[in-house]
Amino acid sequence: MRILHTADWHLGKRLDFYLRLEEQKAVLKEIIHIADEQAVDLVIIAGDLFDTFNPPVEAIELLYSTVSKLAKGGKVPVIAIAGNHDSPDRIQVPDIFARTNGVIFIGNPMETVPIFSIEDGFSVNHTDRGYIEILLPQYDYPVRIVHTAFANELRLKEYFGVDKQASLQQSLAEKWQNLTDKYCDDSGVNLLTTHLFMQKRHGEKLEEPDGEKPLHIGNADLVYSDAIPPAIQYAALGHLHGYRDVGVHQPVTYSSSPLCYSFAEAGQQKYVVLIDAQPGAPVKVEKIPLHGSKKLERKTFHTVIDAVQWLSENQDALVELTMETDMYLSAADQKQLHDTHSGIIYLIPKVKSLSINTAVKAEIDLNRDIQELFVDFFKSKKDGQTPNQEMLDLFNEIIQL
Repeated sequence: MRILHTADWHLGKRLDFYLRLEEQKAVLKEIIHIADEQAVDLVIIAGDLFDTFNPPVEAIELLYSTVSKLAKGGKVPVIAIAGNHDSPDRIQVPDIFARTNGVIFIGNPMETVPIFSIEDGFSVNHTDRGYIEILLPQYDYPVRIVHTAFANELRLKEYFGVDKQASLQQSLAEKWQNLTDKYCDDSGVNLLTTHLFMQKRHGEKLEEPDGEKPLHIGNADLVYSDAIPPAIQYAALGHLHGYRDVGVHQPVTYSSSPLCYSFAEAGQQKYVVLIDAQPGAPVKVEKIPLHGSKKLERKTFHTVIDAVQWLSENQDALVELTMETDMYLSAADQKQLHDTHSGIIYLIPKVKSLSINTAVKAEIDLNRDIQELFVDFFKSKKDGQTPNQEMLDLFNEIIQL
């Protein structure tokens, strides 16, 4: 049985002012192509389908059209769970219609998916709270999926009976172990999917994505991968945007987001994960690189000439550009940079630090000329740098308004 694992689509997300929708369309088209080319039997999307609780209409349309194509009219089950960026109610609402096309949306942890079957497709023959068993006509064994959508503090209390002072690790371990003891033997393929911040005990301390809503707040939220029962053959995780395997007894994998969503991810290769599984045997895992997004580049230059040359040669990148110069960039310099490249997301002017030898005055003489006061204030904030004439002209224009 061949399974495709992806996560953290964040549909509708912007990079500051820059909308990424066209890139998202391209990379999701690439994922559909990979699923077709690899003839996958099952698709898991491990949360953060959208970037906000109220995504734009274009993002909603893109999600529904993509999962519909992946599901192939019910021949390929698509399991999509909610992440911390998703509204569980919004994720859950279209489920009754989605199921007819082979898509199962799970908005809440410990959700019970209805039993149903699709003509000439798959059937859900057994469910429980946080568990689903699927039969595919081309296999004589089932696939079992233990699922836990993201749970905030209120849902932790509602579904797990725990609060921030209790151990989420212990609660999840018990819930997952009970389900696997009850349903997951060696006669089927056993999977788990969840959207959590998880790491290996005594392993590398992982960092959450830059700009991501944090899940790890104190030890109460910390989950180690040894909470996953040994009967699970593969765990499909969502939340971290880089590919990671944090497993102990089995692959416990963050597939990565399909795009670089912040400049902290610049240069990071993105993947989907392909899993070949059969009952009672270790799975084979292959990460497949994605290429459908623009590159994110963090660049620093000391002259406008060098910056313009590089920008001219790298038109398809999105850029965080730092200009480290002796004097502040003029408006003309900034205009030249932006005219050269339409993908400058951040332009960060940085004046080289100058030593300050003058002592700080204990008092400010407000009887002095206002321009002199401004110059002193500017120098105090900018490591002794004197404002250029353009800055002084602007200040004078403001005070005359």
